[in-house]
Amino acid sequence: MTPAELARVRRRLVAFAEAVFEPLARADQRRWGECYLRGLMLDGKRKSIQPMAERLPDGNEQALQQFISQSPWDWRPVRQRLATQLTAAIDPDAWIVDDTGFPKYGSASVGVARQYSGTLGKVANCQVGVSIHAATDQASCPLDWRLFLPESWDSDQPRRRAAHLPEAVGHRPKWQLVLDMVDELGAWGLHPPVVVADAGYGESGELRLGLEARGLAYVVQVKATTSAYPEAVTQRAAPYAGRGRRPRPRYRAERSSLAALVGAAGVSAAKTVAWREGTRGKLRSRFVALRVRPAGVRLRRAVAGGELPVRWLLAEWPPGQPEPVKYWLASLPEDTPLQELVRLAKLRWRVEHDYRELKDALGLDHFEGRSFGGWHHHVTLVSAAHGFLTLQRLDPKPAAPA
Repeated sequence: MTPAELARVRRRLVAFAEAVFEPLARADQRRWGECYLRGLMLDGKRKSIQPMAERLPDGNEQALQQFISQSPWDWRPVRQRLATQLTAAIDPDAWIVDDTGFPKYGSASVGVARQYSGTLGKVANCQVGVSIHAATDQASCPLDWRLFLPESWDSDQPRRRAAHLPEAVGHRPKWQLVLDMVDELGAWGLHPPVVVADAGYGESGELRLGLEARGLAYVVQVKATTSAYPEAVTQRAAPYAGRGRRPRPRYRAERSSLAALVGAAGVSAAKTVAWREGTRGKLRSRFVALRVRPAGVRLRRAVAGGELPVRWLLAEWPPGQPEPVKYWLASLPEDTPLQELVRLAKLRWRVEHDYRELKDALGLDHFEGRSFGGWHHHVTLVSAAHGFLTLQRLDPKPAAPA
């Protein structure tokens, strides 16, 4: 935003900041929270504290640094208010799970390591933040965040102390961080209509089982090699020989890959579906939807000898392609229309849209501090700035300058 554009929405921003930062104990904390939001939204190449303070008429580098990096305010109540307000405004069709990389130099920033970042498309020296976003095709926003902590940080006491990393915080796999956030959001009274994720999360049997244990539906991308049985395959016992223990029922058919199951159905099973308007008209492709029994090792252990549950297998098979290019598993009801399966599977584009705005416009990865609390303060305030802009887009009526 230019200074003039920001002035036109200043009243709204002040009211928004008052509501979101109300849990902060001190008036000066609430003041600097609103100031930081303005710094994030003003035009400028860098959104780290020094250049923001220089751009703001009431900016104070030392005070902003104290507010973000040293002040002990709890970010969770702020996120709760933000998530509650934005969920009500967006009325999401799904929650989207993903992660993003924060490139870093050196080894002191909390959680930094040489690790793979899907955002960067390679192994690099970076932090990785895991997030959950509320989304429709028209709007989306981050609801909660976790910083992924590599195992190397668990025993590195000098770095932990320097980063003010709480003793109770240690390495947890990304799928567990997602379930932690789902539980936290649930404690705030927020529950997903359905959870959407790419293969980085969808391939995790632990995540799918964790969502199912919580009674939550999902549509998640998986690999073509993921194993499953056709829906019709059930357990059966071998004939009883008349001596000893009776044979227990089990699956006697060979498991197949998802690619093989779709290949057996053939391209004739594919139907053309359009799911949303793109920049060049309706986006459309061909899809095959089958009912299958996913059969990974963890899934078989989870049912403890019982029947494997039936799930949707969705495969995108574009015209002219010799085989499908993407696969999803979904726990939605049997009567879910193909159009709805496709729409939800393709909704993940919104999280990429969010990350671009959070990083390119709002400085998500510009934070130069090194502490655990500072990282969480910064991503919370960037989420608040993004949330305010989302509310502006949903209700764009002009506001008088302050």
